[in-house]
Amino acid sequence: MKKPVVNRMAFLCIVSIGWLRSAPGETLSLENACFQIRVVDEQTGRGVPLVKLETTNLLSYVTDSGGIVALYEPGLMNTRVYFHVSSHGYEYPKDGFGYRGKAFDVRPGGSETIRIRRLHIAERLYRVTGQGIYRDSVLAGESTPLKNPVINGLVMGQDSVQTCLYQGRLYWFWGDTGRPAYPLGQFAMSGAISYLPDQGGLDPSVGIDLQYFTDKDGFSRKMVPLPEPGMVWMEGPFTVADPSGNLRMVAKYSRMKSLGEAVESGLCLFNDPTETFERLVQGGPDLFPYSGTGHPLAVRIGKAPYTYFATAFPLSVRMRVRTSWGAVTNVDEYEVYTALDVFGTPSDSLAVDSRYRWISVKDLFAGKGRTRKEWMEALRKEKERDALLYDVESGESVFPHGGSVYWNRYRQKWIMVTVQQGGASSFLGEVWYAEADTPLGPWRYARKVATHEKYSFYNPKHHPYFDQENGRWIYFEGTYSHTFSGSLPEATPRYDYNQIMYRLDLHDQRLSLPEPVYRVLLPGGRTEYMLGPDIRAKEGISGIQDIAFCALEPNRVYEGLIPVYQHAVGKEVFLDKTPPDSSIHPVFYGLPSPPAGQKKNGSVAGLYEWTNEEGERRYSAQDRMPSGWKRNPEPVCYIWKNPSSTILADWEAIASSPN
Repeated sequence: MKKPVVNRMAFLCIVSIGWLRSAPGETLSLENACFQIRVVDEQTGRGVPLVKLETTNLLSYVTDSGGIVALYEPGLMNTRVYFHVSSHGYEYPKDGFGYRGKAFDVRPGGSETIRIRRLHIAERLYRVTGQGIYRDSVLAGESTPLKNPVINGLVMGQDSVQTCLYQGRLYWFWGDTGRPAYPLGQFAMSGAISYLPDQGGLDPSVGIDLQYFTDKDGFSRKMVPLPEPGMVWMEGPFTVADPSGNLRMVAKYSRMKSLGEAVESGLCLFNDPTETFERLVQGGPDLFPYSGTGHPLAVRIGKAPYTYFATAFPLSVRMRVRTSWGAVTNVDEYEVYTALDVFGTPSDSLAVDSRYRWISVKDLFAGKGRTRKEWMEALRKEKERDALLYDVESGESVFPHGGSVYWNRYRQKWIMVTVQQGGASSFLGEVWYAEADTPLGPWRYARKVATHEKYSFYNPKHHPYFDQENGRWIYFEGTYSHTFSGSLPEATPRYDYNQIMYRLDLHDQRLSLPEPVYRVLLPGGRTEYMLGPDIRAKEGISGIQDIAFCALEPNRVYEGLIPVYQHAVGKEVFLDKTPPDSSIHPVFYGLPSPPAGQKKNGSVAGLYEWTNEEGERRYSAQDRMPSGWKRNPEPVCYIWKNPSSTILADWEAIASSPN
């Protein structure tokens, strides 16, 4: 755990209660002694947590999950006070001198509201863990949605969330956990349960009512209490039927010597009577092909159930196992998706992406020319090379550090929520959203949805069981911490090293992302341009030649886009802006010509028709083609370039219920 944060936070109501004075016979309550400032999102009217209000003498106050600061400051009561207003991803307008803030007449029992503009797409909702979630709301006498609004399980801070639906309840697990009684907390996973909204739980837009597993002192107890020394980290909990047919919860664990060195890893099994995890499979630190399993996702291949894993650092779905007891408990039967050559034979004659296939851990580690650790290192390097995302606004690459991947019904896509490693505003604080046709990808363009200036927001996780309106609204949380991206003196009291929940509206036009347009060779010999859903419908999966470019799908259109239609002429097709007849729908939509003077997006280019002497047509954003090809001088429209020649996809994978 971290050292206690020393900061300039001023004493608020509960600290300064000794200064309160009332007339004889008059009772002065906290709520009518404090001055309440409520900060709300001007778009939704909802209170905004984590907004900093700072006076001209550097007294700092931070809004709680209700967007409230309850202020009692001796010397400033019944005085006009100016507050600078700042927050990650939100902005208050500047005045004539460039200051962003507002002055109020601070008086006991008074209240004022500040309306703040949200800059990023994701909406910050509330803090999930830690002390004082609704501290100021309680002091101000406001109602709160939580049974324990100021402290729960004596938890001060918690790292990186894991969840699993099990036995009708939602199980929550976190890493290292801080306590009030001592700077060191416990380091063998914490746990809690909650109920989904249809079971009587809170609406996820309101909060999460956690019921912690606690020890005799009321502190969040160890969930993986191994007898040996060392921190214990657990990840990827999911369910599988045991040999007796009973559904059980299993997870991967690692016993750590230090933050970067494991001494063992394996699988642990939840013991229902003791409500703790016990070893199920024990092995060395290189037992699994990747250092972490990441968050699991339930998938069907035909009628067979599988569990896929969104492995992190960088985030990519690269490992799976058939969801049966025998396979899950035998690491040799886990599979990785790789193009590594285990036979030591050349594969230059194969197309680039035909080398990628699922291969068992047993067969991979038995491959020629490498030790087990060398195979793991080769997998890591392969993933780092192939797992990049690309900024839709600039085309620049984005390294997806950690996050989650799940199926979304509203978009009919697999969606990724991830944090960027090495972002512009912070090393691990910029959160991105992306979509793909299969859980493996191909992932291409992404949009930044939240940013945390010089602060980390690592290991974000989308909670698919909270999706609303058929998946239009999604919820994700992450660990808000100064570690990796900030500094201890600037750490935010109460919020630091805790979980914060966000909400994202997938209907937002800014999340209309370009998707791959595949060039597909059909059985009859004709080449057509298709989007992912078209490939499934026509069963043309085996004929994918490449990703020609990226464009917008018809159900994500907005004003000003260019519809593009496909015309078939024998074995040739051509693309233009005129439909063959009124019954034909556009294949995709492109962009109009960029306005003069607009900042250039390096990923956007003209889509040109190229022809040769044989009358063949090709459509490409490339500046050059082989000799014999001639380019039409006018583009059909503007599209996004395909930023990678690698196609990672698993078209057989069908989403099942989320873990």
